[in-house]
Amino acid sequence: MSDILVVEDKESLRAMLRKTLEARGYSVEEAGDAYEARRKIQAARVLVVLTDLRLPAGSGFDVLQAAKDADPQTPVIVMTAFGTVDEAVRAMKEGATDFLTKPVDTEHLLLVLDRAMERQRILTKYVLLKEEYQRRFGLPKMMGEDPALKETMLAIQRAAATDATVLVLGESGTGKELMSRALHQLSGRAKGPFVAINCAAIPEALLENELFGHEKGAFTGATGRKIGRAEMAHHGTLFLDEIGDLPLSLQGKILRLVQEKQFERVGGVQTLTVDVRVVAATNRDLKAAVERKEFREDLYFRLSVFPVEIPPLRRRRGDILPLAEAFLERYGREMGRKGLRLSEAARQALGEHSWPGNVRELQNSLERAAILCDGIDIRPEHLRLGGAGESGPSLADVIDLSGTLEQVAERASARAEQEAIRLALREAGQDRSAAAARLGISLSTLNRRLKADSPA
Repeated sequence: MSDILVVEDKESLRAMLRKTLEARGYSVEEAGDAYEARRKIQAARVLVVLTDLRLPAGSGFDVLQAAKDADPQTPVIVMTAFGTVDEAVRAMKEGATDFLTKPVDTEHLLLVLDRAMERQRILTKYVLLKEEYQRRFGLPKMMGEDPALKETMLAIQRAAATDATVLVLGESGTGKELMSRALHQLSGRAKGPFVAINCAAIPEALLENELFGHEKGAFTGATGRKIGRAEMAHHGTLFLDEIGDLPLSLQGKILRLVQEKQFERVGGVQTLTVDVRVVAATNRDLKAAVERKEFREDLYFRLSVFPVEIPPLRRRRGDILPLAEAFLERYGREMGRKGLRLSEAARQALGEHSWPGNVRELQNSLERAAILCDGIDIRPEHLRLGGAGESGPSLADVIDLSGTLEQVAERASARAEQEAIRLALREAGQDRSAAAARLGISLSTLNRRLKADSPA
């Protein structure tokens, strides 16, 4: 994929335009006639087309039409000789963005092109922001002072200094996308787009189309070319959330994108190359998935060049109250209820809860409490953490319900086992031997389970 396609039959002028644009930092593709220009537009995406109106093998109007057929949003700037401005006006009526008269003033040319490129960047950001505002994010930045989280942030900073593929690991609700956005903002790609796609939320039949786009006529209803997320992330970061749920049928294509930065659109034969950094995230054990033949081993190794694990909230209890107060301040401000505060009983309840839904569950609890509280003091009954007589968090807060039934059951079983061990220890006064007896397991088995759930 190139930034600008220059269509001009005079080789000397074409070379001058290319030199001027490349000095500005643009990547340039050339075409010497209308036929070659149409072929290149159909083969690969360009961000802006700069074309003469008088061309061999057709005209600039043919180039304009081809660009608009490929993507109606593509800016087309036409060049015309003095005395044929009427043709340029006609081109503007047919969808051209701007026109230049020959001989071309390079300063004016760069001004027009910069404006067109900025328009394209704004359009791309607009598409992404519409999606971003459809869902609610947590805090605007990753908060916490726990040493485990600080280690994670240091790892993110080290990864940001490179262009390596990063695999973000963590339970549901720990903030994997938020951490990935932080990685993008700290990297040299911060000025480029951050494009996210949830591999578990989109049906398998549609996922390839969302990732790679399609060509006109690729299937019934494909009335034009569609740009996929991989192309939208050009010069930026492509975030593949829930990569562990990626269908096997697509894993080979993702491997090629990670290794070679290449792909084809659905229904297309032209190989496209993009400049993207891939960041993936999962709450699944990918090693186990590889052993079960559910995940490609070569893709696993390519994704895990730089693995980063986000610790669950139960392993950084010192962050619970600061996070809770920050959420409460935020929701109080949004609801016009300043001064909301946590009672001592609420603080104790927050500290004792196991937080199986992690930061997302904490956030939901504080939002719910801000709504239910009549005065300014948040009490345990407002938090509804599952104490006596209270309804607990929703099942979606506690267990990640994405993926197959087998995967959901596996996660539910692990959560239930953790809670059973925690309850047995509490009832036994933290006496492990007594807790093991209550659970009907040996002390060595209990110790193994506790070690597996404790920080490394």
